Amino acid sequence: MPFDDAVPDVEGLRELYRQPHPLVLRKQIDHVDEAARAFVEASPFVVVATTGPAGTDASPRGGAPGFVAVLDEHRLAIGDLAGNNRLDTHTNLLADPRIGLIFLVPGVDETLRVNGRATLTTSPAVRDAVAVDGRRPPLAIGIDVEECFIHCAKAFRRSGLWDPSTWTAPEDRPSGARALRDHIGLDVEPDVVAADLEAGYQTTMWEPGG
Repeated sequence: MPFDDAVPDVEGLRELYRQPHPLVLRKQIDHVDEAARAFVEASPFVVVATTGPAGTDASPRGGAPGFVAVLDEHRLAIGDLAGNNRLDTHTNLLADPRIGLIFLVPGVDETLRVNGRATLTTSPAVRDAVAVDGRRPPLAIGIDVEECFIHCAKAFRRSGLWDPSTWTAPEDRPSGARALRDHIGLDVEPDVVAADLEAGYQTTMWEPGG
């Protein structure tokens, strides 16, 4: 069933909202300043958005704070640690280098947004900058920064994401193992899938590439 009452254009969209405050527009800069650098270096988690022939994709990336390297005020780099080997982000970037990043810092309600253009690089110098415990990944995503700005705290305040009192009880939380079993149509108990997933996490957590 199609969605009714589609917004037809930018003018129709703007009629639904008030104009942004001038400070909201002024906060957008074209480089990584000292405050943004501090945010990136404190962040253990970033969401990476890309677009390719099959559509748009958002992928989580995580590591110890500072796993995303600030090379200079115009360039970032993300090392390619172990994943699912689908390479969705990589193949998208080969088709369309545009990239969007949202950096999170636990306990901080604001996020840092960075947009730019990405290059898949095997440069030894860049790979050294994103090495983990001396292990250099086979590939890094280099980002030429075009936009950088702090995003307001409203989403995190509404969600209560960092407030444990709002969290779903452990026994009521969605099961990733159950979801995977149902996605694939496996005829096994979720506990079996969970054990297999955990074994894979333990053996490949810090393995470069994926």
